[in-house]
Amino acid sequence: MMYGYDMFGGMGWLGMIMMLLIWVGVIALVVWGLSGLFPRSRTAEPDALAILRRRYASGEISREEYLQAAETLQAPGVVR
Repeated sequence: MMYGYDMFGGMGWLGMIMMLLIWVGVIALVVWGLSGLFPRSRTAEPDALAILRRRYASGEISREEYLQAAETLQAPGVVR
């Protein structure tokens, strides 16, 4: 005999909505907590031309070296 109580402690739809909100909150907290363990943002490495421009701008290589390397990098079939 149930004595007038249903499975949500006599609260009906309100009890079901509250239980749903509690579970959504628990799942959201678990996902949020685990996201700190696995960072999504990764720094992309600069491409070869960007490195070449930076080296030329800082004076590490001469103009001739820069032009030769840029021509080689921009040639068809070069893997970047």
